[in-house]
Amino acid sequence: MDSIRLLSKNMKIEGNPFFGSSSSHQRNQIFLKFVAFSLLIGLAYRFIVTDSTVPPVTQVQAPPESPSGLTSLAQAPAPPGNITATTIASQNVSSKCDIFTGKWVPDPSGPVYTNVTCRHIQDHQNCLRNGRPDVNYLMWRWQPRDCDLPRFNPEQFLQQMRNKWWAFIGDSISRNHVQSLICILSQVEEVEEIYHDKEYRSKIWRFPSHNFTLSVIWSPFLLKAETFENLDGVSFSDIQLHLDMLDHTWTDQYTNFDYVVISGGKWFLKTSIFHENNTLSGCHYCQGKNNLTELGYLYSYRKALRLVLDFVAEPTHKAQVLFRTTTPDHFENGEWNTGGFCNRTMPITDSQGEMKTEDVSMRDIELEEFHKTTTLQQQANIGLLDTTSMSLLRPDGHPGPYRYPNPFDGVKSNEVNHIQNDCLHWCLPGPIDSWNDLMVELMLNRERHI
Repeated sequence: MDSIRLLSKNMKIEGNPFFGSSSSHQRNQIFLKFVAFSLLIGLAYRFIVTDSTVPPVTQVQAPPESPSGLTSLAQAPAPPGNITATTIASQNVSSKCDIFTGKWVPDPSGPVYTNVTCRHIQDHQNCLRNGRPDVNYLMWRWQPRDCDLPRFNPEQFLQQMRNKWWAFIGDSISRNHVQSLICILSQVEEVEEIYHDKEYRSKIWRFPSHNFTLSVIWSPFLLKAETFENLDGVSFSDIQLHLDMLDHTWTDQYTNFDYVVISGGKWFLKTSIFHENNTLSGCHYCQGKNNLTELGYLYSYRKALRLVLDFVAEPTHKAQVLFRTTTPDHFENGEWNTGGFCNRTMPITDSQGEMKTEDVSMRDIELEEFHKTTTLQQQANIGLLDTTSMSLLRPDGHPGPYRYPNPFDGVKSNEVNHIQNDCLHWCLPGPIDSWNDLMVELMLNRERHI
């Protein structure tokens, strides 16, 4: 209507067009003005109606709803101005995207935190403080092949997590992961540590202004286990592993959690004695001790995952769950205790990456058991966080010798090979930060992805 008023004003029609003039010429002029005015009004009306009406869009699929009513953190805001049929379709038609297949691309913006701005980095992963000289490993981000994966927004994430509880359950890689998440979130709000166990392996933090609780629970087997090792990870007695009993350390707390990231890992490769039905049933790498049957680590790992996945998939459990796949290590020319090292400074490509036999076998079991769970229980609140392939391409992201401060100070050239390397855990900041982008996108928008 404002357009019509403007047109009327611009026409400057004065007086009555039908009366008040005896001149036929004037009447003709007035008549012509009236016709022109009517045509302009008609055009203006058509323009306004056409411009403000969107043609109906047929067969537009509604967007999937996020768990617990949460909205996407990675979704871009709607463009300003009028919404056309094309933009409606592009926003509402959701196509599946495999965010696990992709490559690492240069990211000149670098990490969102440093070892200076985050005080929650464990000493062994604080590569910059420990003297690692190169920084190129910090300047990459994960790019899925067929879609975009922006960094999650920590401020929006904390808003979404108000009054929620998120838990990480597993071994030291889970602790590595939760420290990465805390470092990102602490750039928005500083976190309070409100609990730790005697060994400082299990911890609970709280973001007070959002009442958001974050836990890491140390449970390397996810099963009941008796372990005997020193602080350097060297076992002085065989692990006793109960293959038919979950670890109550995490199951007793499970009903508190709204979101869970759970994972197995390398501990199953350690020498273990197996217990089932209160009897000794076999072992892994026990070298004929007690005349036990060598069943192997794949046997115990499959048993553990079956028990874990059955538990978390129970319909009475409210928690949304992501099962994270195994993390490949990058030891070269040996293992952690036999002189293995990792001194690469750049990511590698798919053609250059090759997983070790143990990692391939464990991941195969993970995928088999996960898909068995989702097939049998299609309504289960569980998704897959497959970080294996993206992690395989980052041999440059580990502490290596920089798990200790200035490891080469005072070391003679013939003693360098005796420096212990860490080629399993990740520097902070480092590649593991990108896990959080996948984790948040999958947890809150799971139905959009494979």
